[in-house]
Amino acid sequence: METKRISHKLSYLVVLLLFAVTACSPAVAQQSTNVDTQQIVDTVVSQVESRLKGQGEIVSVSQVATPTSALSSEVAGLQDALIHLYQQVNPSVVYIVVSSNASGSGFVYSKDGYIVTNNHVVAAGNSYEIVFASGDRMQAKLIGADPDSDLAVLKVDKLPAGVTPLALANEEDTQVGELAVAIGNPFGEQGSMSLGIVSGLGRSLPSQRATNAGSTYSLPQVIQTDAPINPGNSGGPLLNLDGQVIGVNAAIASSTGTNSGVGFSIPVAAVKLVVPSLIQDGKYVYPYMGASFDSEVSLDEQSTYGLSQTQGAYVVSVTPGSPAAQAGLVGANQQTGKGGDLVVDIDGQAIQNFADLNSYLVFHTHVGQTIQITLLRGGDRVTLPLTLGARP
Repeated sequence: METKRISHKLSYLVVLLLFAVTACSPAVAQQSTNVDTQQIVDTVVSQVESRLKGQGEIVSVSQVATPTSALSSEVAGLQDALIHLYQQVNPSVVYIVVSSNASGSGFVYSKDGYIVTNNHVVAAGNSYEIVFASGDRMQAKLIGADPDSDLAVLKVDKLPAGVTPLALANEEDTQVGELAVAIGNPFGEQGSMSLGIVSGLGRSLPSQRATNAGSTYSLPQVIQTDAPINPGNSGGPLLNLDGQVIGVNAAIASSTGTNSGVGFSIPVAAVKLVVPSLIQDGKYVYPYMGASFDSEVSLDEQSTYGLSQTQGAYVVSVTPGSPAAQAGLVGANQQTGKGGDLVVDIDGQAIQNFADLNSYLVFHTHVGQTIQITLLRGGDRVTLPLTLGARP
C-alpha cells in the first residue's frame, strides 16, 4: 500500500513536469512528442527519492510498485489526453478586451453566441472586443451581469466556423483531488493552459455588490484549486479531464496579486442557475431572508452566546420588516451577544453552519417559496414557516 502511494506521488510530479513542456500551445505540444520521456522520468524519480527521504519516507526506485517504463507509458497517455483536451477546448475559450484597458477570459456558452465571463471583467467597461483562438475579432454586447456570483454574459452576433459551446459538468461529480485544467489569458498571454487539482470544495466568495455597510452576501459551493491562476485568467473555464466546465475562474488568494497556489472558481452549479436568467432578464434575483448570521460557532462563542451546541447558524441580527422578522426569528442582544436563535434545520436538511444555510438558500430555494426553519431558542426546539422575499 505504501509503495502504491509513493508511485502516485512520482507519477503526479512527472505529469506536472511534462505538462510544463507541452501545454503552452498546440505547436509546442506537437514538438513535445520528441521529448525523451524516459530521461525525464528518471530525473524526476531521482529528485523525488531525495525529497521523500528528506521527509522521512525511505524509498528507492526498486521499491516503487510501478517501473519507470510503465510510469512513462502512463504519463505519455495522460499527456496525449491533455493535448487533445487543449485542441478541443481552446477554440471555445476567448480573450476579452474591455474598453477600460482591462482584459480577461471567457468561454462560449451556446451556439447562438453567448459567452460567459466574470462580472468583474466587464464591470468597468462600455465596449467589449472578443478575440478567438483563430484570431477572429468581434464586438460583443453585454447581456447581463450578477455581482453576487461574479458572473456575466456577453454576446457576439456569430461564432467563427468550428467554434462550439463547452459542455457543463455535473456539479455532483466534482471531487477533491481530481485533476483540473485552467485555460485562459493570464497577463494577456492568450490560450495559456495550466494544470492542478481540485484542492477544496464548499468555499465562499464575497459578493462584489457595493453597499453602504460593505459586502453582505457571499456565493457558496466555490471550488478551490491549485491550478495556476493569474490576472487575466478571470472568466475562463476550469475543466475536468473530459473537457467539461466544472467552474469559472474568478479569484486568487495572494498578497502579491499573482498565483500563490490558492485559486477560486465559481461552481458550475452557479453557472446553470444564474446564466439562463442573465440571458433572459439581464439579472438574477436571489431569495432573501433578511437576517445576518455568525459564519460558524466556535467553542468560545458557544459560551459567549449561551448555546447548548456549536452546530447551527446563529442569528446575529434580523432586518426590520424582512421575511425573517415577519416569520418571528430572533437576533442576538447587541450588548451581550446572547438570546439569538440557532437555526439547525431547513426543510429537513441539517444545518451545521452558515455555509450550509447559505448553500441551501441559493441553490435549493426561490423567491416566494415558504421554507420550514427549525431552530433552538433557549431550551426549546421551534419550527417556523418563512416565506422568502427577493434580495434587495
